[in-house]
Amino acid sequence: MYYPFSWLRSLIRLAVYLVIFALVGLYLDDMLFAVALGATVLLIFNYWHLYKLNRWLWHSRKMSPPSVRGVWEHIYEGIYYLQRRNRNKRKELGELVKRFREGSEALPDAAVVVDAKACIIWCNRLARLELGLKWPADAGRRLDNLIRHPEFIEYFHAGDFKYPIEVPSPTNPAKTFEYRIMPYGEEHLLLVARDVTRVSQLEEMRKDFVANVSHELRTPLTVINGYLELIPADEDDPFMQKAMTEMSAQTKRMQNLIEDLLVLSRIEASSERIYENVVDMPAILAQIEREAQALNAEKGHTLRFHVDPALRVFGVETELRSACSNLVFNAVHYTPSGGSIDVYWQKQHRDARFAVQDDGDGIAQGHINRLTERFYRVDKARSRKTGGSGLGLSIVKHVLSHHNSQLDITSTVGEGSTFSFILDEELIAEQNK
Repeated sequence: MYYPFSWLRSLIRLAVYLVIFALVGLYLDDMLFAVALGATVLLIFNYWHLYKLNRWLWHSRKMSPPSVRGVWEHIYEGIYYLQRRNRNKRKELGELVKRFREGSEALPDAAVVVDAKACIIWCNRLARLELGLKWPADAGRRLDNLIRHPEFIEYFHAGDFKYPIEVPSPTNPAKTFEYRIMPYGEEHLLLVARDVTRVSQLEEMRKDFVANVSHELRTPLTVINGYLELIPADEDDPFMQKAMTEMSAQTKRMQNLIEDLLVLSRIEASSERIYENVVDMPAILAQIEREAQALNAEKGHTLRFHVDPALRVFGVETELRSACSNLVFNAVHYTPSGGSIDVYWQKQHRDARFAVQDDGDGIAQGHINRLTERFYRVDKARSRKTGGSGLGLSIVKHVLSHHNSQLDITSTVGEGSTFSFILDEELIAEQNK
């Protein structure tokens, strides 16, 4: 136990010890020799205790210190106290590491920790089972030497871990893993691999189902619509005339819906590289303007296009045409008659910006986040009147995702809306930079 005045007592003892030797030397008439003798004895005593301390620290198996008195008693007790405190800390850290390992082993995903040189520091049980890692045999080995899939290696060395990547399992090609990497600490990385085989299969089944059903429905609808056009309408029977008109309108609406589903399926399945072809956006927008003016004949909008004639970009022409036309035609369809619509294709700072601005009814904020969902409609009755499929903005969303962009929607009820997207400067053709 530590006493606050123990060192003072030790100094008093030392002073008394030296005074005794000084008095003996004074009595023997050689005080200097007596004090030197006392100092020598004290030095030998302290060196003996230093030897015992060294033996206790390095060779003794006993945790408790030897019994001594004086200043050395406090030194031993201080060291013993530090040892006990460090021992308790090590025990706490050991329990913490144990709980961490137990928790990581209970994770439903494979987890691997690597250092700045991509060398494996630790992995859990699922990583050993699913990724084929061996522990501790693979400790210190480079992760990219053990997971050899080209897409994973490219993703790992690119260093951009904002988005996960899906690649086949290194131990079972029939499984698909989603790899997510998170930097943490001092240049360490945590790799989490999740089995998404079932989700991928369901997504592929959904895409195939939509594409196949849409393709199969197109032929019978074409046949039905053809016969409806051939059947003469009985002008003396208003009911039959109305029925024929309604059936023709609905079959055309179904055909438009199927065409949009097929376009969406093609975009989702597209593997075309966006950097391989230059898209002449001014020419595309000139064609869209002509088509929009034809649609605008009944609406009577003021339709203005503000196009930079030299601004061309890299991308997929059919997809960008579909995205831009959907936004322009939506504005024509849903803006009340006599409205004003402005279409912009211009450089914004160093990027390219496309925007469609109208002064229509506007959209409530509660609907904006859901507008790009398939078949979502703000006003179902008005959408049926305009013949919309509910897939236009979903197509736009997938096109922009393929071109590393996203749709931005700003709207005020009663004032109008602006639909816009920005293409990064990396997509702008060289002659425009």
